Amino acid sequence: MNDVNENESGLGEEALAALRARFALDRYATERTGARIDRVLPPSRPGDLAREVVCSLSLEDGHRNATGGVMGGVSFTLADFVFAIASNGFEGESGTVTGAATIQFCGAPRGARLVATGRPLRSGRTAAFFEVRVEDDLGNLVSVVNLTGFRSPKIPKPPQIAKQ
Repeated sequence: MNDVNENESGLGEEALAALRARFALDRYATERTGARIDRVLPPSRPGDLAREVVCSLSLEDGHRNATGGVMGGVSFTLADFVFAIASNGFEGESGTVTGAATIQFCGAPRGARLVATGRPLRSGRTAAFFEVRVEDDLGNLVSVVNLTGFRSPKIPKPPQIAKQ
């Protein structure tokens, strides 16, 4: 997937760059798995989830399990990253955490990349419901992840962890 331009993402170039910089702090998703933000359609109203978030990653040897297939946790991590951006990318001082998630594995990826597209199902004052479809770059459905998020009044500051 190519980088998207300002009109395709719904965000200006600076806003998309700021969102990428903020979520680069999600080191497991970005550094360990290689997830990147490709497209974001911002919320229609303040406090809502983003209307759509698309993230992707290139599959590498480190994503494979002992039998050579792509580890299921790769799909899940990518989907959870999409949900984090959709639910926390625009809320300011409040935040949403994943409280429950289900994943259905639909097929093995055959392409070189995974592309996750997430859209809200419903968003309320205290809970949010979200669906992420993960496909490979050839269009094969890999998994469908449904997430339930719980909104908290304030996002706690993350602990400082020394980089090894």
